[in-house]
Amino acid sequence: MDNEEDRIRDKFENKEWNEIKANDSWAVFKMMSEMVEGFEKLSRIGPCVSIFGSARTKPDNKYYQLAVEIGHKLTQHGYGVITGGGPGIMEAGNKGAYEGKGKSVGINIDLPFEQRANEYIDSDKLLSLDYFFVRKVMFMKYSQGFIILPGGFGTLDELFEAITLIQTKKIGKFPIILMGKAYWEGLFDWVKKQLLEAENNISPEDLNLFRLVETADEAVQIIDEFYKKYTLKPNF
Repeated sequence: MDNEEDRIRDKFENKEWNEIKANDSWAVFKMMSEMVEGFEKLSRIGPCVSIFGSARTKPDNKYYQLAVEIGHKLTQHGYGVITGGGPGIMEAGNKGAYEGKGKSVGINIDLPFEQRANEYIDSDKLLSLDYFFVRKVMFMKYSQGFIILPGGFGTLDELFEAITLIQTKKIGKFPIILMGKAYWEGLFDWVKKQLLEAENNISPEDLNLFRLVETADEAVQIIDEFYKKYTLKPNF
């Protein structure tokens, strides 16, 4: 009896597993459609800089106001602004671009909380995606620089993926700028002391893959100086 029950259980478990595999295969087409839509839309927008940070940051926060200033200044230097499309720092970056009459792009992700497309994105420059990895591909390919303000796990994920891809030469080098030394210095002191000096898990030159600054003018100047030497183009 036990053997028969095991046989029936195996039969249905294998059937369920086969259905899962079939669904996984069909999901590839959804991923492909998001990739195609993203490439077609973003390939037409021209040079843009991505602004990252927490979705939870309120308009009265100094970093929200700094992101608005950065977004505005970028447009005055000929760059559009890309954000994750949501509230907080993302909204602030788009708001600055909107007020500067520049291109304001949002790559929104469908989440059950926090995330909603903000009102400052150009109507023809909003992407709404289901897959985080597709969203990150779009950021990596079409951003001429990353300007990163205080944020949580998602912000750290985007920061360290960019550093890793540049470090391993999987994408072209572009400026990675962290705003707010008080927020970021502790993290990168740890990177230097533990990853580099204690364990030799990175190289000394890897610390040059990012810059810590305080002001919008410093951030935009770094991007301008970089592109005096390099061509503006997609990163891979």
